[in-house]
Amino acid sequence: MATRLVTPPTLDDMDLSLGKRTRLYRLLFQYGPANGTLLLLPIDQGLEHGPRDFFANPESADPDFQLRLALKGNYSGIVMHVGLARKYMHIYAGRVPLVLKLNGKTDIPSDAEAFSPQTASVEEAVRLGADAVGYTLYVGSPAQDQDFIQLAEIREECERLGMPLIVWSYPRGEAIERKGGRDGLYAIDYAARVAAELGADLMKLNLPQVDNPKAADQPKPYDSLSLSAEEGIRKVIASAGRVMVIISGGSKMGDEDLLDKARICMEGGATGLIFGRNLWQRPWKEAMALTDKIEAVLAQYGRPRPFE
Repeated sequence: MATRLVTPPTLDDMDLSLGKRTRLYRLLFQYGPANGTLLLLPIDQGLEHGPRDFFANPESADPDFQLRLALKGNYSGIVMHVGLARKYMHIYAGRVPLVLKLNGKTDIPSDAEAFSPQTASVEEAVRLGADAVGYTLYVGSPAQDQDFIQLAEIREECERLGMPLIVWSYPRGEAIERKGGRDGLYAIDYAARVAAELGADLMKLNLPQVDNPKAADQPKPYDSLSLSAEEGIRKVIASAGRVMVIISGGSKMGDEDLLDKARICMEGGATGLIFGRNLWQRPWKEAMALTDKIEAVLAQYGRPRPFE
């Protein structure tokens, strides 16, 4: 087994209700790698980016492509919005765990005042058999006051219904751009702390940008820090505290770069990975082959089941 430089939290560390613990146990130990790590396949980009992301692989415009990939590739779960879940999940119910995305927006308006309105409820997620819900929080946006209130309502519904809450904690807005940009260490580190403070059970983060051209614009002491990618992810994981962290794949990159990213994140203490476009923008055979390689990385960072 590979050595972790930071140990991620366990289910026992997180003081979860029975419903949350049961659903997270399924995701961590009964599906996907089933070794305490997570590999999620998101397809929420259809709302967030529009149809343009499916041009690279026309087959991927049909959500059944991603669902088959999640099933045959042995993913821990798939992330989608309510409309797709209602129309496509029935064939895969009980075989592919669902993470229902509860808010979203298009990218037609500017990100300067980013806000994702709620599009589904936790109660709908329960009816659809979901094992977790996802919520996008735009840290630093001028609309973050609305965001905090909306998230608080969803968090309480998650507590009432025993549903794990995954927060997509994304720095956005002009204020963030003036302080080193959305991918700077300051922004990602702050986003990690905010998600923990506001009650996430898991959080989705981007990997901090090491060669950030706006690094000097970050507030002190971030403006003078010079960290490697490995050091940056360890800093962010530490700020997440007792919240499990999954790292986003982002835009499509080469196989080796993606695998290096996976290793850095897992060694630095991530619980798992949420890679979408990097997989389903590839033809079927390439996507399956790359999935196998990613899962081989995750196999090196497995953890014992509770009470074992």
